[in-house]
Amino acid sequence: MHRTANRPVTVEAHRDKVRALLAPLAARIDTVPLGDALGRGLASDVLAPLDLPPFANSQMDGFAIRSAEVPDGGAELRVAAPVPAGAEPAELAPGTAAPIMTGAMIPAGADAVVPIELAVPDSFPAPGAPATVRLPAAPVGNYVRVAGSDIAAGETALAAGTFLGPGQLGLLAALGLSQVPVHAEPRVLLVTTGDEVVEPGSPLQPGKIYDANGTLLDSALRQAGLHVTRTGISADNPGELEELLRRHAPGVDLIVTTGGVSKGAYEVVRQALADHDVEFGPVAMQPGGPQGIGTFDGVPVLGFPGNPVSCLISFEMFLRPVLADLFGSPAPRTVIRARLAEALASPEAKHQVRRGTLGPDGTVRLEGGAGSHLMHALAHSNALVHVPAGTAALAGGDEVEVWIL
Repeated sequence: MHRTANRPVTVEAHRDKVRALLAPLAARIDTVPLGDALGRGLASDVLAPLDLPPFANSQMDGFAIRSAEVPDGGAELRVAAPVPAGAEPAELAPGTAAPIMTGAMIPAGADAVVPIELAVPDSFPAPGAPATVRLPAAPVGNYVRVAGSDIAAGETALAAGTFLGPGQLGLLAALGLSQVPVHAEPRVLLVTTGDEVVEPGSPLQPGKIYDANGTLLDSALRQAGLHVTRTGISADNPGELEELLRRHAPGVDLIVTTGGVSKGAYEVVRQALADHDVEFGPVAMQPGGPQGIGTFDGVPVLGFPGNPVSCLISFEMFLRPVLADLFGSPAPRTVIRARLAEALASPEAKHQVRRGTLGPDGTVRLEGGAGSHLMHALAHSNALVHVPAGTAALAGGDEVEVWIL
């Protein structure tokens, strides 16, 4: 039986409910090849199986030397056999300098590298030709990458929950790993509702509007790494909607609906879920106040409002950050502080989320008003501007929290 809450809860409290609802899904783990792990969240700590770099190597093209053999005034040394990258060199004989390439293993006995441009002559001799080179003094460790200087064997290379981008996958490859444990990608059923809503591309009759929510949320969910099943638009028939949900529920991990969650006379989602463990109530947020949360036949359900901006803000405020927390994917939004380019007013009892454009000078300009239907303003925004509850007005130049989109 669904429940109705009358008093608004805070944004943080509702986000905690979403986190608790979805937390069991985080236990599902896949082990995938590195090439399939881009954009996924790491499911467990990865310890370095070896030192990185695995051996001391040269940071420069130059000459490997015994630093004690080259005084402050420099010294002339015999040129030893060159050390190419990928080879295991012989021990460096006393009184010699070995031509060495960037990344090549430091010969035993050598403890410093002098860059080629500091040598006289400043070029490598032809292979096999007897030669000498004059080199300046260099301290121990000069241009030497010490084994394990990046990460030592046994250290934590990446912690559970890390978002796996190119840099992280490159590290795992450098450590010799070909597979990685990641959180299984949740499967989502996305249902948009409303008799007034029609698919883009079809004729628009009086009183009808095109469905923006389906494309808007489908794109957001996919961008967040979720597998999305769309059912098309569900009419305002509670029985049909309940049957649709029952048909798809066994194959998904989460149901997301848009519309039909307010207190109007024809709130189809509330009516369809009347016999299920779902709570409907307001969150102290603008836009996106009406929210639904619970389960349908054991499957988690999130009911977002029907206005396009409201449903996207709901995703950004509740679902996306919880996915990042629990699954390590998507990457969290970058949060900065910026100064308002203009004044704004906000309902003091609510957390207001405005759309804005962050400029190169560090100021953020509001796009459109606070209305939840302003898709044009949303499309021209690159940031969300947060005005916390308890704030009724801010002046131009005041500092605000901004999430980069």
